[in-house]
Amino acid sequence: MNRLNKYLTFKIGEQWFGFNLLNVERIIRAVEVTPLPQAPEVVLGVINVQGRIIPVVNIRGRFCLPDREIGLSDQFIIANTSRRTVALAADAVGDVVERPEHEIVAAGKIMPDIEYVEGVIKLEDGMILILDLGRLLFHEEEQILINLMEEK
Repeated sequence: MNRLNKYLTFKIGEQWFGFNLLNVERIIRAVEVTPLPQAPEVVLGVINVQGRIIPVVNIRGRFCLPDREIGLSDQFIIANTSRRTVALAADAVGDVVERPEHEIVAAGKIMPDIEYVEGVIKLEDGMILILDLGRLLFHEEEQILINLMEEK
């Protein structure tokens, strides 16, 4: 029997993304982001979630999507990677999509060396890019963020 994988979907611009539901901690309404000087470009800053300081990752740059200010209707997806908790800025959060593993097209089959995409789910009206949250921050960016967060 083929195992069903569950993915939380979210939209940035016109593109749908997703990642494993097991990584999701919670979804919150967008709040003010405090800039973090000298942070990697992909990190918008940090937010305070019940006393925890969490970096906000802006994946727009990773996918060459136009930058924009965070709006009142935006949401943050609080998610856990193997190394840290991050908040992802999303224009909208969608449904949980269930798919058996054999229906996920591996990223390597589409384009080798896509560092932060695990695969693609094909839908009748488009695609969902499945993110590898553990690889959203490159090693150098992760080290810079670790050092900055320790200073705070």
